[in-house]
Amino acid sequence: MTEPNLPFENGAAAPQPAPPQTETGTTLLDPPPAAPAPQSQSGIQLWLHRASVFLFVLISAVAGVLLVILPWTPEWTDNYLLLSFPWLRTLVSAGFFRGLCSGLGLLDIWIGFWEALHYHEHQ
Repeated sequence: MTEPNLPFENGAAAPQPAPPQTETGTTLLDPPPAAPAPQSQSGIQLWLHRASVFLFVLISAVAGVLLVILPWTPEWTDNYLLLSFPWLRTLVSAGFFRGLCSGLGLLDIWIGFWEALHYHEHQ
């Protein structure tokens, strides 16, 4: 029969303590370890990277321009999706919300062009 105060049965062994951790000898002020040498990319990987950056910049620019211009057009509030929800139409037609969308569009354009200007190939 098992004692209620004992965590294990008679035949079970107690867990072994973990071995002590050895110090690695590094501190917060030590310089970081040297980075591994960059591997050269194959031609296909390089062109795929270029294409993905180009598409990112293109999509960011187009989405940004749409978000800057579209909230100030009549199509923004006079569309089929908002006719069923008058409270949402009131919210979307508010100047604050339109300005918020235009600000996000400007931010989107900025991110796209920043990515294009800071593009570099790892060689």
